[in-house]
Amino acid sequence: MFRTRGENLKSVHVLLFLNVAFFFLEYQDAEKYARLFSFDRASVMAGQIWRLFTYQFTQGGQAWFSFPRPVVLFFTLLLLYLMGTALEEEWGTRHFVSLFAISTIASAAAAAYLGIPLIGSYFVNFTLLFVFASAFPGQTFYMFGVVPVRIRWIAAVAALVLIAGVFAGGAANAAALAGAVAGYIYFLAQRVRRLETTPQPPVRTERQIRDVTATRNGARFVAIRRALAAGNAGELDRLAAHCHREITPGVNICPPVDYKPENSDGYCIRCDGFPECAARFLTLNRPSNPQ
Repeated sequence: MFRTRGENLKSVHVLLFLNVAFFFLEYQDAEKYARLFSFDRASVMAGQIWRLFTYQFTQGGQAWFSFPRPVVLFFTLLLLYLMGTALEEEWGTRHFVSLFAISTIASAAAAAYLGIPLIGSYFVNFTLLFVFASAFPGQTFYMFGVVPVRIRWIAAVAALVLIAGVFAGGAANAAALAGAVAGYIYFLAQRVRRLETTPQPPVRTERQIRDVTATRNGARFVAIRRALAAGNAGELDRLAAHCHREITPGVNICPPVDYKPENSDGYCIRCDGFPECAARFLTLNRPSNPQ
């Protein structure tokens, strides 16, 4: 789709490691973790730039009902590995990392505008899901290992839940939506650019087409002469049937006496009516007692 060969540097593995590492930090003291790594506009303005990214590597604040955090981590890692690996392989590391950075910073910018703190792995839950569903719409996941569900339907439900959360007054949902929209716009922009820059197959000129036709007809003429010289009935019938299949309707055909493929001007060889003339020539010159 977008990738050039050799671009996959396995950056998904880095994100997997960071999710696991931050999970242990969060699991030890969730309150202290939130104070240190959640996004907070004032703290970022004070120089704590790491908060622009570290808020993504958490398994808290996701509204995942009462699931234990290790279970949430498992599903986060699973989704990140399945979708992230496929997308990075298809898209390339540079674009994949750019997608993560754009989505993450856009969510943080929206949170700063709304004046709210932010913590949660919104990139995996929304942006990556939406982009993956667009890149691989036919991909099927098996819920609980049994129920097949197309990824595009999962993404549609996630989008509805996210939008409903925004209208319900969830400021964090609005920030997550902003990141998802920014990431998806980047995805679309790169896809459009790829379509525009995809090299088109070269268009053959009339001269090139004539040359190809001449080469093909020249080889056919040589085969006809050999078959006639040998009086091979089977080969003659095969050549005649082949010529009949390639007859172009509506072509102006010269009289039989003008069938001269061996002429130096090469007119017959380049003519679209050559198959019809060749079939007629075979019929007129077929030996009466073939071998």
